[in-house]
Formats: sequence, C-alpha cells, structure tokens
Amino acid sequence: MIGVVATLKVQDGKGDEFEAVFKDLMAQVKANEPGCLVYQLTKSRAEPGTYKVLEIYANEDALKAHGQTEYFKAAGPKMGPCLAGRPEIEMLDAVQ
Repeated sequence: MIGVVATLKVQDGKGDEFEAVFKDLMAQVKANEPGCLVYQLTKSRAEPGTYKVLEIYANEDALKAHGQTEYFKAAGPKMGPCLAGRPEIEMLDAVQ
C-alpha cells in the first residue's frame, strides 16, 4: 500500500468554494477508483485555512491511475484560484 498526505493552504474567504470543488472530486474518486482505499479531505484544527488530504492506494498502479483521471485533471484548475500556494505532497510506504 502507498500513502499520500497532500497539504493544501487555502486563501482567506475561499474555504467554502474549495471544499465544494474538493467534495465533488472526493465523490468521483470514491465512486470510480476501487484501488483508492482512502481519499479523505480533512481540515486542520491548529492552522486556519490548512487542509490535508489523506490518501491510501492499494498499489503504485492505483496511484498512477488516480492522477490520470479526467475528473482529477479537471479539479486542478477549479481549485487553483482558491489556493494560497503550491500543494505539499508527502509520499508514504505502508509498514506491514
């Protein structure tokens, strides 16, 4: 299994717009990607405007397939205007 933690910082006043776009993406992922075991948007309690996406994929192929979906590619331009910088992506390997 492969884990991903994506940290996204959102501009003041753009949280609702960002969440709406991401919730649509999250629904698409959960409905269409059986190799994506977890895909959950979370909001930091400590840092206002900071969101973290917790992702777990069954394998490298599932992770690669996720990035190639049309709905993932379409979400970027919709989320971009809400962000206060580039996402920080941390890749993780499951300990088994």
